[in-house]
Amino acid sequence: MIVEAILLTVITAATPLVLASLGELVTERAGVLNLGVEGMMVMGAVAAFAATALTGSPYLGVIAGIVSGGLFSLLFGFLTLTLVANQVATGLALTILGLGVSGMAGEPFVGQPGIKLPQIAIPLLSDIPVVGPLLFRQDLIFYLSIALVIGVNWFLFSSRAGLKLRAVGDSHASAHALGINVIRLRYLAVMFGGACAGLAGAQLSLIYTPQWTENMTAGRGWIALALVVFASWRPWRVLAGGYLFGAVTIGQLHAQALGLGIPSQFLSALPYVATVVVLILISHNRRMTLINTPASLGKSFVPDR
Repeated sequence: MIVEAILLTVITAATPLVLASLGELVTERAGVLNLGVEGMMVMGAVAAFAATALTGSPYLGVIAGIVSGGLFSLLFGFLTLTLVANQVATGLALTILGLGVSGMAGEPFVGQPGIKLPQIAIPLLSDIPVVGPLLFRQDLIFYLSIALVIGVNWFLFSSRAGLKLRAVGDSHASAHALGINVIRLRYLAVMFGGACAGLAGAQLSLIYTPQWTENMTAGRGWIALALVVFASWRPWRVLAGGYLFGAVTIGQLHAQALGLGIPSQFLSALPYVATVVVLILISHNRRMTLINTPASLGKSFVPDR
């Protein structure tokens, strides 16, 4: 069924965007602006593919992707939270570093056939027409993405720890005065964001296209950053936005296959054009954006000052 096949590819394309955006959302809720998502994603992708190729287990590849993203985020955290380096400059530098290191580390694996992460079929539910294959016969990372959206939404708005994290993002000085360890909370948020980006990268090299090619993230980290703003720092809106952008990505591929006479260069740029258009539309409602933006976002914190 053509519609079912298209929807399945949309889900596959949207999952890494949802994961990377969700991790960045938690990071920004803590007041840290991490522009290194692209670098962490590509490091997760190469680590996942390499671990899978060396061990034969895609599940170990998933773990390697998560660990790789988390470790790379620790470097960002050390530079910005401990050494108080500029967050924007550091994030950009780590993106460039990640692209370079991943290209070098992944060179031996170029052209090697990948091992795809198997699907998990839920008994009875997976047999439901259309809905079954879409929702109940998917891979582990898809189920993790949905569980993380639910978990992060609960954590941020229904737990004491989530309240502390949002307090740090809204006013780190006030949170510190109340006895909250601002630096520790921000480190944990940055590591969670890096782990999610690494998991998103693992999805690309183990499911979306089970192979390793240099720079295979192709700007998805930047789209994830825009999605956080598009979602107004709300997890459920990240899920909706991720699937919207996933549909745009797959739509341009099908449009090229149908030969509609539209230049292929424009169709390839369509997901990024959509990102720019969305940001322009959001900027018109500046009051709503300011209300939802963490007040301490991008601001360094030093307890002694």
